[in-house]
Amino acid sequence: MNHHPPSTAVGRALTVVLGALPFTVITLLVFGQWPPLARWDQSVAARASAYGAAHEGLLDFWQLISTVAVPWTMRIVIAVVAAYLWQRRARFLTIWLLTNAVAELVLVQVVKTVFERARPAGMLVETTGFSYVSGHATAAFVMAGALGVVLPSVRGWRRRFRLLVLLPVIAVVWIVSADRIALDVHYVSDVLGAWALGLAILTATSIGFGLRPGLRRRRRRTASDGDGTTAPPRAAVIVNPIKVGDGVAFRRKVTRALAVRGYEDPLWLETREDDAGSAMAKQAIEYESDLVLVAGGDGTVRVVCSALAHTGIPVGVIPAGTGNLLARNLHIPLDLDDALERILEGRDRRIDLVAVHGDELENDRYAVMAGLGLDAAIMSDAPPHLKKQIGWTAYLVSAAKNVNHPSVRVQITIDDAEPIERRVRTVVIGNVGMLQANIPLLPDARPDDGLLDVVVLAPRRVTQWPIVLWRLLTRTNRSDMYLERYTGRKVEIHAAVDVQRQLDGDPIGPGRYLSTEIEPGALTARVPKRR
Repeated sequence: MNHHPPSTAVGRALTVVLGALPFTVITLLVFGQWPPLARWDQSVAARASAYGAAHEGLLDFWQLISTVAVPWTMRIVIAVVAAYLWQRRARFLTIWLLTNAVAELVLVQVVKTVFERARPAGMLVETTGFSYVSGHATAAFVMAGALGVVLPSVRGWRRRFRLLVLLPVIAVVWIVSADRIALDVHYVSDVLGAWALGLAILTATSIGFGLRPGLRRRRRRTASDGDGTTAPPRAAVIVNPIKVGDGVAFRRKVTRALAVRGYEDPLWLETREDDAGSAMAKQAIEYESDLVLVAGGDGTVRVVCSALAHTGIPVGVIPAGTGNLLARNLHIPLDLDDALERILEGRDRRIDLVAVHGDELENDRYAVMAGLGLDAAIMSDAPPHLKKQIGWTAYLVSAAKNVNHPSVRVQITIDDAEPIERRVRTVVIGNVGMLQANIPLLPDARPDDGLLDVVVLAPRRVTQWPIVLWRLLTRTNRSDMYLERYTGRKVEIHAAVDVQRQLDGDPIGPGRYLSTEIEPGALTARVPKRR
């Protein structure tokens, strides 16, 4: 049953009100002529005017800051970061950033027009417009706050690199604000009001877009009915009913396991033939889940993980399909009881996803591997009844049928390097590297290394396949005409003719083109604790 408690909307509205409260209070104090604040404004303005007039060299420095650090500079920084995120297909965050920039531009002008506060009498430079609030300080605060939300989601940036960006933008807020006061073009309260307005903008847009600090869509717990307790965490369970055999027993086990750990009764969502999990994942987001469990095949897992990218909601994968490749690579046991225990007692780990598009393929994501050629043909030809009866070993039957799958000429482009031309049996681009039966197709692949691993298999004859398989099983890193490996952040494949393709084991139909790009740290996965 789907339910959305009214407290959700009330909580959001309350958070927005609290975010706007500092601005409201400062504005009331300024225009109510609160004596302590008015005296502080006048005192600082008089001292800034006198000191600047007596120190022309310092005045030149502050004028230089004023020339460089204009509001449009801050907005351009936001636009550049937004373009970077758009290029990485983080469209949600891109729109959020641009919304902040537009809101800051509009609201500063509205506030100035409404209150029409005159600037200090002793201004050291000529400027026009009204004083309250400082547009420079507001723009700087919004820029710093927005980057502070976005950067923790970019897994490819190590922590020290995040600090190398965050510390300077925080410094920019202080320097720009000090510049406004030192040039005596704004009162202290104009700057404080600007910071408060920036906070209100960031709070409102974050709540509107469902973001939290660090991009975690986690509910803020509130005391329930005044008894001093906190509301229990919420879980949503997305199930492919075709893959889960005894649905009643499965539901009973999962519900009991969650209840033992203090969760509310979970929100149950079943996939449909026309939707493998996208709408269900959106419902889980709206439900403000603290954990999403997904039980189904690799296709269901892929769709749900793609929809939950960049939300920060932990995803726990319950193996229920034929391949269970993501679960295997995250070391989640295949037994249901064991998997539930290891997930619910586990830890959150940020892992990469891969953005992908191609001919006859809309923009999408995958978590495990994409392939073109023989591997996709094997996935396509595996008989469904055999997969249901004997599991992943059905792929061995399909592999035997396709052992003479024709080679195809392809052009492979890694990042910005020159294209590589090869005649291949298959090309696989992986985020993780382990196949069923612990076959290390991509032995160096890690789900959180910010890299794509590519393997090119090109035996000329059937008799050469044993050599290739031996090198795979023994993790041989040597490249030759039969087996080559590459790494990069962006990989494009162009085939000379239409050929079968797959994403995470799901056939996506024939085509000639696949383009993939890593999205570092896009997904928060619930994985077993280290032992």
